[in-house]
Order: sequence, then structure tokens, then C-alpha cells
Amino acid sequence: MSNNPTLGILVGGGPAPGINGVIASATIEAINEGCRVLGLYDGFKWLARGDATLVQELRIEDVSRIHWLGGSILRTSRTNPAKDQSTLANAVRALRELGITYLLCIGGDDTTFGAAKVAGAAGGALQVATVPKTIDNDLPLPDNMPTFGFETARAVGAGIVESLMEDARTTQRWYLAITMGRKSGALALGVAKAAGATVAIIPEEFAPLKVPLALVRDTIVGSVLKRRVGGHDHGVAVIAEGVAELLDPKELTTLGDVAKDAYGNVRLADIDLGATLQASVSAALKALGLDVTVVAKNIGYELRCAKPVAFDVEYTRTLGYGAVRYLLSGGSGAMVALRGGKVAPVTLQEMIDPKSGRIRVRRVDTSTEAYEVGRKYTIRLEASDFEPSRLSALAATAHLDARQFQERFQSVVHGA
Repeated sequence: MSNNPTLGILVGGGPAPGINGVIASATIEAINEGCRVLGLYDGFKWLARGDATLVQELRIEDVSRIHWLGGSILRTSRTNPAKDQSTLANAVRALRELGITYLLCIGGDDTTFGAAKVAGAAGGALQVATVPKTIDNDLPLPDNMPTFGFETARAVGAGIVESLMEDARTTQRWYLAITMGRKSGALALGVAKAAGATVAIIPEEFAPLKVPLALVRDTIVGSVLKRRVGGHDHGVAVIAEGVAELLDPKELTTLGDVAKDAYGNVRLADIDLGATLQASVSAALKALGLDVTVVAKNIGYELRCAKPVAFDVEYTRTLGYGAVRYLLSGGSGAMVALRGGKVAPVTLQEMIDPKSGRIRVRRVDTSTEAYEVGRKYTIRLEASDFEPSRLSALAATAHLDARQFQERFQSVVHGA
């Protein structure tokens, strides 16, 4: 074993474009500063079993051109090294066997917490830093900086939605594009704005209230009707998957295929939001006497391992370099981010929600111009559509009288 200080690098959680850029720059900087670098395969998976064999020593020539590649050369996993005392002890023992003194974890809040637990159990013999990643853009980084991978995911997602929009126009149909984003609608909103989608629906528009399925359905149906009044019979609605978290579980018990737990509660994670909305919207349009083809399309896995755009390449190379500088200067226990264009550590205390004890979630701020543009540049029912001059055309398109239309769709504007 080398007597040089040793940096271990691992990746936890879901993939995000730019991971290899962090690995590359961190490896190059560490080697240039006299460290040995070990790439640890599959996150904490093997370490948590006490297995120190799934590693590769990284050299500059191994990583010098990987920054443009999608995915992760070290793969990834969601293994929690602090699941219990046994796995924690295994991870510490394996890291000690490898001679690792610095550990760089590329991941989100779960990876950060796991790494912090490992560092604590190592009794000061291990310094840890985390580079945060997620295409959801839901970590509260300084200066409202995006998490790496988000810009690439938005660009690739926008390209997919642009193709769906052209297909919708050509075939005269509607697409419901469901994007990743459990807690934040940032990706859905960003994709919709960049592609010029017909409408975007994000959880921040409803949270923290539970949402009737009918309200989400009629938001989409209202867009279909408004487009028809404007002479268009097609469109694409981009919907964040996090909307499913807000749907009323009691209402969803009517869906026979939805899995339930031992107490009979609906498992929201198992709901196919696209299929649920497709069925509901199609039935609602048919009931209004409209023949519209509605197709659900999930957009997610196509984005996670995409080739990173230049922004994420540059961004991640800076973060990897900064993480090594932070560790070698004696730092430990923080995420590495940018403040005012400079690399700076962000402590867990700065990011933790005191009520939940977990890292705060960054959500879309619906009071900003960024959201306002996304709302106003899409087609959806607004208060002005219920003025007499517009109401009659919308009602006629829905085969309803003005009073019936207002009673049915006013909740889309004013809430449930």
C-alpha cells in the first residue's frame, strides 16, 4: 500500500450528467498534490458489506478525457452505509483497509448523511466532502446556483418535448409528458419554458394542500378547450411527477391497479401518474363530446446519463477541483458549492430544516418572474377567460352553456 495520502471517490444516488467531470478534476488535482486516488465502484454498496476489492486506482491518463461522457465510470448505488451498526462498521473497516484518508462523495442528501455517519464512526481518521448532484434542482445551494446535471437534463428534456410538440401537431393529438421531480417542479417548468410547451403543471402551484384529481385533470382539459378556441387541436402538457404526491389517496383507491400497503393505504410511489391522468383526461373530453387522442409519455431515464452540456462540464470540473482543495486544507463534513463564483463549503447546518432534521428542499418560488413567465406564456384557463366576451366561445367548444362551464372550470383558476 502507498504511503501517500489517499483520496477515495464514490457516487451515490441516481445518475446526473456531469458526474465524470467531478471525478476527472478531483483525480487530477489530488494526484498533482501528491495523493493516490481510488475509485470506489457502486457507491457504498460493497463497502457496507466490508468488501474492499471493488476499487480501481485512477491515474490522470484514465480520467483526462472523461468529462464529456454521460453516466458514471464508477457506476452508482443507493446503499445506505449507516443502515445499521454492522454496515457502518463494515464501511469504516473497508475504508481503513484501503488506506483512504480523504473521501469525496458525489451525491445528494442521503449520500451526504451516510458519508457524515461514516466519517463520525471513523473517529477523525477520515475527512469527507460531498459534491451535490440532482437533475431535480431541489437542493438549496447558495446564490440559487443549479445543482449540476439540471442544465443538461433541461436541455435534453426540451429537445424531447419539442419533438413531441411536432408529433402532436402532425397527428392532431395531445401528449402528457411526465418529468422527474418528486419535491420540486423546477425541471418540468424549465423544460416547458425552454421548449415552449402548451402548459406546465408543477406541485408548487398546489402545495401544501391535497389536490383532487379532478383539479389536475380539468387544468389540462381547460388547456385543450382554450387551444381549440384558438384554432389548434393539439398540444403538450408537461407535468412534474411530484404532483402525484399531492393527490388525495382516498380518491385514488378507486384505481384498482394501484398497490396498497398493509393498512390499505395507496402507495403513491407506485402510481403511474401519466396513465392515471391520460385515462382521466380522455374520459373527461369524451364526456364533453370531444374526440381527442391523449398519450402519456414519461421523460426521466433519458435525461440522467445524457452527455453533459458545456455548462455542466465546466461547472463540475470546478466543483471537483474545489472539493479536493477543501479536503487538503483540512476541511470535512460539508458540501462543496459556488458562492459568488468562488468554491465554498456549505455546512449541513446551513442546509438542514430544523423541523424535519433533513436537508431543506428547494422548490419553485411561484412569486418570481421566472415562474410568472412560465405561467403566462403557456395556454391555460385564467380569470379573464370567464369574462362574457370569452366565456361563450369556451362554453360552446365544451358543449356546455356559460353557467355550466363556469361551475365546472372556475376551480382551475381559483383552486379547489
